[in-house]
Amino acid sequence: MLLTLVIVYLLVTIAIGLWAAKRVKNTADFAIAGRHLPLVMIVTTTFATWFGSETVLGIPAKFVQTGLNGVVEDPFGAGTCLILVGVFFAAKLYRMTLLTISDYYRERYGRVVEVVCSFIIILSYLGWVSAQVTALGLVFNLLSAGSISVPVGMVIGTVSILAYTLFGGMWSVAVTDFIQMIILVVGLSIIAVFASHMAGGADKVIHLATSKDMFRFLPEPKFHDVVFFLGAAITMMLGSIPQQDVFQRVMSAKNEFAATRGPVIGGISYILFAFVPMFLVTSALIIMPEQAAKLIAEDPQKVIPTLVMDKMPFVMQVIFFGALLSALKSTASATLLAPSVTFVENIWRQFFPRISDKQELRTMRISVLIFSVCVLAYAIALQGTPIYEMVSAAYQVTLVGAFVPLVFGLYWSRASTQGAIFAIVLGVLTWLVFLLTPAGEEFPAQLAGFVAGIVGMLVGSLGPQAIRNVHASHHKLVGVPEKA
Repeated sequence: MLLTLVIVYLLVTIAIGLWAAKRVKNTADFAIAGRHLPLVMIVTTTFATWFGSETVLGIPAKFVQTGLNGVVEDPFGAGTCLILVGVFFAAKLYRMTLLTISDYYRERYGRVVEVVCSFIIILSYLGWVSAQVTALGLVFNLLSAGSISVPVGMVIGTVSILAYTLFGGMWSVAVTDFIQMIILVVGLSIIAVFASHMAGGADKVIHLATSKDMFRFLPEPKFHDVVFFLGAAITMMLGSIPQQDVFQRVMSAKNEFAATRGPVIGGISYILFAFVPMFLVTSALIIMPEQAAKLIAEDPQKVIPTLVMDKMPFVMQVIFFGALLSALKSTASATLLAPSVTFVENIWRQFFPRISDKQELRTMRISVLIFSVCVLAYAIALQGTPIYEMVSAAYQVTLVGAFVPLVFGLYWSRASTQGAIFAIVLGVLTWLVFLLTPAGEEFPAQLAGFVAGIVGMLVGSLGPQAIRNVHASHHKLVGVPEKA
């Protein structure tokens, strides 16, 4: 019965998404909803995109093992990312009326940087979308009591999302996000209240978390702990900024006010509401202590679903899985669309110039389909990898390769194409060296790559000017006129 209701819910969201797809007439409608979304929909779509499998399953699994200190990356870093986008990036980018974030790299640095950053951004989505697909497979496996294997569940989930994203693009994503966010917030709030009563009150849950030192946020005052804490914090806080899904929400706004305020409100809401799954997993320690302890040792991602399936009545199960599917579908649909649009606009067009808008729209849809197949295969291949780790790894590559050229290009007039290339190459190479050698155990690879990227930008941009200044000084000293 529960599986049947879930399937009905999937069919309803597909129908809503296909209805919204009627508004898609051109590539701008498909990629950025024609820049028509009001503030409330910018808030809901930024919140819903961030609130995915890692928030409902990954964050509480990490929290119950390490406390708040272990989840600095997400939700704190992730939510702060949206706030930073709204305050420092949205207005500048919105005024440029671009279709993708990679268009900015072309306008500021040229074709080479555009293509390289596009590859980096597309690559980063594999981990994030795979995390959502993995969670969908897990949900169908649980709901069918094992009758549906995890890989088959992944296929079902991917097809259900693809059904409307393929046709409706950003319009379908925004409309379904709006509805799914309402279901998500209301559903998880009801579950939290019910779990609180089962545990003997919210005060007992909070007291247990306090007694286990789960609210400790700052690291120990040791160099190793501090640098790894900073590395984790900036991974999503900064690494998520040069992402097409974030940029799409900014550019989809109907005015600059919605573009700047929407991400800020969405980011704050995300950080606050992410505490609900953490509350649920802590309440499980009281409601089913032995079972929870066993699951934490084996697979902590299953603690909350098991709590709902084994200890709560049927109506609560319906509410929970409706909320969970809303979280997964909203994130997955957005993250399937973003890299596909980037590929067509910034890589495909390098080799096949635009002939007509209709043809480009068709190419974007084919790209969505192909990327979905790639993500599905990647997710199946990575079965067993923790969801939180999949999402974390996804943003390291954009942090070390794409963030520095973006922020320096917007806020430093002397940033040059050579500086951007130096930043990308030095940042990515340093990251890989630390990632693949024992050095990464002493210093976080993403922080090393980030610092190297800044050095690369400064050297690449200021170096040629410094050399010219030295030559000019030399010519003056020896009395040789400079060449025109």
